Amino acid sequence: MQRVKIKELLGNTTAMDKVLVKGWVRTRRDSKTFSFMELNDGSCLKNIQVIADVSLDNYAEVVKLTTGSAICVEGRLVASPGKGQKWEIHADHMDIISMAPEDYPLQKKRHSDEFLRTIAHLRPRTNKYGAMFRIRSEMALAIHQFYREKGFRYLHAPVITGSDCEGAGEMFRVTNLDLAGVATSGKMDPSDDFFGQEANLTVSGQLSAEMFALSLGDVYTFGPTFRAENSNTSRHVAEFWMLEPEMAFCDLDGNMDHGEELIKYLTRHAMEQCEEDLSLFTKFVDKGLSNVLSVLVNEPYERITYAQAVDILLKSGKRFEYKVESGIDLQSEHERFLAEVYFKKPVFLTHYPKTIKPFYMRVNDDNETVAAVDLLVPRIGEIIGGSQREERLDVLENRMNEMNLPGEAYWWYLDSRRFGSVPHSGFGMGFERFLMLITGVTNIRDVVPFPRTPGSIDF
Repeated sequence: MQRVKIKELLGNTTAMDKVLVKGWVRTRRDSKTFSFMELNDGSCLKNIQVIADVSLDNYAEVVKLTTGSAICVEGRLVASPGKGQKWEIHADHMDIISMAPEDYPLQKKRHSDEFLRTIAHLRPRTNKYGAMFRIRSEMALAIHQFYREKGFRYLHAPVITGSDCEGAGEMFRVTNLDLAGVATSGKMDPSDDFFGQEANLTVSGQLSAEMFALSLGDVYTFGPTFRAENSNTSRHVAEFWMLEPEMAFCDLDGNMDHGEELIKYLTRHAMEQCEEDLSLFTKFVDKGLSNVLSVLVNEPYERITYAQAVDILLKSGKRFEYKVESGIDLQSEHERFLAEVYFKKPVFLTHYPKTIKPFYMRVNDDNETVAAVDLLVPRIGEIIGGSQREERLDVLENRMNEMNLPGEAYWWYLDSRRFGSVPHSGFGMGFERFLMLITGVTNIRDVVPFPRTPGSIDF
């Protein structure tokens, strides 16, 4: 007999004489001649009730089953008289696959997120994290679906790179040099390394995506990126996933149109396809989440310049921890005030000072600002960061000189401006921040299967 998943059984319209299910015991209670178990197999949030009676050959072992034990059940799917459940299984035969010991850490009680991070290998077995990672899986699929429908091509950008896209230098070094030998000699010569030069884990697939946008038209990358920031905030991890579309013949307005369409599409998909799992977060994590999702889908997103944003913040009368000052980057508290308090919806910020942005952003006619854009959303702050790219070779070279970036290291990037250069735009969206947005989860560590943070690489 073939195993049937619990999600499929709960959606059945008729009873079944024979079913085979396998899963993990969430709870068990006994009466004089019956044992009632709640069984979950990870296919959905809900459990199915299994009723075992004293006639089972191994009933004496069944009544010893503990939370977390794995079982195989053959039986009949019948209508349940119990409240809140449509079906239950009356067991005709039960095999105990494995018995969990009494010290199984996930007993029937509320566990704190802090505790569950210490057992990240087990937390997907809880309702909250099972729901989270089913949502994560579905939303990754939705991203590919969105771009397939729009005719984009999916690019696998390299994870190991010799380029620093952001120019911030916060990159993880990749080497196969004998570190003991390096320590002894006191020197580390990149020319002796595997690639003959310094190599790092990528902070972005953007530069690669630009090359392909200038040949295939519309492309996107979606994969892991890395930041060697010694940051222990609720919004940062060292390894995270980034979605990066890149579009030829697209200006800054088209870039914003695309970002708004993307967020609305993904949010709507989550509401339609992850309704049961999302309900857990609307009930127990953020009771205002339904309104947030409604705004994301239904409201037009605001669009203002960086200068207008600074003016709003200075006139707000609010005392911020970090001083608001023109010419410096906004902090998370400033971003959240704009999206969460002032506009009460997502807001695009454009035309940042060129001195605080990377070399590849298109310089505006004022020669002071660039065609940059960030999308700020309630509770999160920045979720999208992008720009219209600088397509003019002479301007791009001047910007690189201003930032002391060696042209020879980017020779291939400059070639794209020599041969058939066209206006093009793109952005990066932090996948984990999007998951935080639609679930109400406030710590990025809780939307990543195995978070990588300073001093922590367990699991």
